Amino acid sequence: MRFVIFFLLCTPLLMAQNLVKNPSFENSDFCPTTHGDFNNNVTFWSTPTNGTSDYYSRCSARFGDMNPHGIQKPHHKKAYAGIVTYYENKHNTLPNYREYLQGELKTPLTKGTYYSIKARISLADKANYAVNELSVVLLENALQLNHEVNINLNNLKAKNVTFTHLPFLYKPGFRVKDNWMTLEKTFKASGFETYLCIGNFNSDIKTKKIKVSKSFLPLESYYYIDNISITPIKTKSYKTKTKYTFKTLLFNFNEAHLIKNAITELDKLYNQLQNKPKLTIEIYGHTDDIGTIKRNNELSLQRAKAVATYLIKKGLNSSRIKWFGFGAKFPLTKNNSTSNRSLNRRVEFKLFNQ
Repeated sequence: MRFVIFFLLCTPLLMAQNLVKNPSFENSDFCPTTHGDFNNNVTFWSTPTNGTSDYYSRCSARFGDMNPHGIQKPHHKKAYAGIVTYYENKHNTLPNYREYLQGELKTPLTKGTYYSIKARISLADKANYAVNELSVVLLENALQLNHEVNINLNNLKAKNVTFTHLPFLYKPGFRVKDNWMTLEKTFKASGFETYLCIGNFNSDIKTKKIKVSKSFLPLESYYYIDNISITPIKTKSYKTKTKYTFKTLLFNFNEAHLIKNAITELDKLYNQLQNKPKLTIEIYGHTDDIGTIKRNNELSLQRAKAVATYLIKKGLNSSRIKWFGFGAKFPLTKNNSTSNRSLNRRVEFKLFNQ
């Protein structure tokens, strides 16, 4: 499962410019001798709380691919980390226990620039629970909460800590165990971001968890993490009152489902709408000429609505969106071949200033 939250128009140089130091935890002072050898060992990384985040490396015969939580190959090169994101404590001796990874960026982010942040995760074999929210917090200064076992974002606000919260949400839960998932999100930098911290910042009560295996002790949600990146994004804006056709948003015959390849292009559009609140959008659905007029009108409207629904679910106010279905009335090209008909099964849009 892949989570892509933006359209990337990047030069190869930008794509390679990862601003996270030691992003795959390859560099360390020593090979792990216990699975809790993350803090004061992995270069440019630390644990911001009293939680004992874990470190696994193939340099260790004892704590490499095989570890106390199962078996996992690194996503990149030879090392990866592991954290507890939920811990069920029946005796309430460690309420809201969490583990986090805190890393340093090569340089503070540039104000007003858009970035893509990615994290690769995998649920441990022996984990009882999956959670449906993991987050990255971007910070001006590194956190040092040595006497605490969790990070409360409300407390950080009360302490006037400068940070940005970037949650990754997935309602079915991040439950993939046999492979790595890529979480990805884009954001606009404020210019203070110098450190990142990843984990679950919700309390036990607010953590939505999904049971994924039979009970054994300890009852917890545990994730492996590897290959974290933050890269700058070069974006291109759409003009108003100009009709655009989604280049990647083509539909299978008689279908209105959004395909994965289209999501990044939709996210580019959403980003512009999100950052220019006076813009509104009209969406136009189209079909080829096969089928009845009634069915094609319905199908074209469904295709336009699929795009509108996606933008609304991402957070765009529905009052800023209108959608229309034109059936086969306005073909982009002649409906005289299979390839041409596929081009006519399309969605277009225009932006307007309010």
